[in-house]
Amino acid sequence: MNNLQINIENYLEYCRTQKRLDSKTIKAYCIDLHQFSEQIWITEASELTVPLLETYIAKLHQQYAPKTVKRKIASLKALFHHLEYKEIILHNPFAKLQLRFREPIILPKTIPLTTIEVLINTIYKQYYNASSNYRKKASLRDIAVIELLFATGIRISELCTIPYQNIDLQNNVIIINGKGSKERLLHICDEHVISILIKYYSKFVTAIHSCGYFFVNNIGNRLSGQSVRNMINRYCHLAGIHQHITPHMFRHSFATLLLEQNVDIRYIQTMLGHSSINVTEIYTHVTMAKQKDILKTKHPRKSLNIINQL
Repeated sequence: MNNLQINIENYLEYCRTQKRLDSKTIKAYCIDLHQFSEQIWITEASELTVPLLETYIAKLHQQYAPKTVKRKIASLKALFHHLEYKEIILHNPFAKLQLRFREPIILPKTIPLTTIEVLINTIYKQYYNASSNYRKKASLRDIAVIELLFATGIRISELCTIPYQNIDLQNNVIIINGKGSKERLLHICDEHVISILIKYYSKFVTAIHSCGYFFVNNIGNRLSGQSVRNMINRYCHLAGIHQHITPHMFRHSFATLLLEQNVDIRYIQTMLGHSSINVTEIYTHVTMAKQKDILKTKHPRKSLNIINQL
């Protein structure tokens, strides 16, 4: 292992133990920094020059989408900022590097409100028509998951890792441990959602307390994100929904529908747990697209009978 690789391993350990970054961020850093050390010929961090960096970044652009390149550059920037801070290097090569490139705007995929209605009705139908107590109990858990995803817009990773102590069903609030260990509080305001969560908790209370997490699978372990994806796919098939729906699309739909109801974007930012308003503003593009569609198809001018139009 050369000195650069040792520097990288020490930095990753620093991120784990001192910065206490979440596991997904650590995993991304590992991938990005190990890739860098394998593809660049230098063995000392101090040997990295601006031309070498520019060549490496150019190769990244040939292999990856702009968003991925941006993340990989951010990982490298964080490493070299740390090395400069620790005085392992005297000059940070990123200080003299001009990096500006446009990312294409990819609009978040949302679920039409009518489709959400069909999906939720299908799960309730499965609950009421369940052929056994086991299936009825599983359907109750599935209803609680989908209702909470839509009611709060939380990430699937956040939902699956909620400690049961973080859900207060007396005051109807949830404490969410979000990205970067940022904590936020969300209210559950729909009485039907509250009722479902109370019923779910009462049925699964033993498994919940044993596991430590609020959402558990059929064998009493913490519910996984993949289990939720499979669950959604199964109910979509039963409902005859052909759109591919992911858990994250409930988050997109939550934000977009609130924005369409003229909710201030800064309140939505807080509810979603975004550190920057720039991240939340992607939803304004969705509502503008919706506005265009409304004006194109619904404006009453289309129904006017005008003679001799130009």
